[in-house]
Amino acid sequence: MTAVSDSELIDIAIGADRFKARWEMAASPHTCAAFRRLLPYSQKIIHARWSGEACWIPLGAFDLAVGPEHPVTRPDPGQILFYPGGISETEILLPYGSTRFSSVAGELAGNHFLTIVGGLERLAALGREILWHGSRDIRFELARERR
Repeated sequence: MTAVSDSELIDIAIGADRFKARWEMAASPHTCAAFRRLLPYSQKIIHARWSGEACWIPLGAFDLAVGPEHPVTRPDPGQILFYPGGISETEILLPYGSTRFSSVAGELAGNHFLTIVGGLERLAALGREILWHGSRDIRFELARERR
């Protein structure tokens, strides 16, 4: 397992917006370590179909090789979840408002592995922007990697 420091921050770029996030090592150590090995990681983020005020990164059959850890169904804004798959496809969920993590098959529970700690006040406006105007590029990287 790759060591992850609790004090290590992550930069998240969504389009032109920038956020800082912290690892949730106590809640999801295996998810944190596995996701850290992917960094830097880029994808597309779209608005969630079933979960309320949230955006998601659909990952299909992607396997991060982690199971459920501290599963959360009603995350607060900025509490980023990884769903390892099961009754629905693998995904990353980024809530920006009232969220009940769900799919067409019913309620889901994801591993809370990151929490936005910088820029949270801009997250709701960005979520609504994605809702009305479509997907954005998203990139996760260690804060020290950006120069």
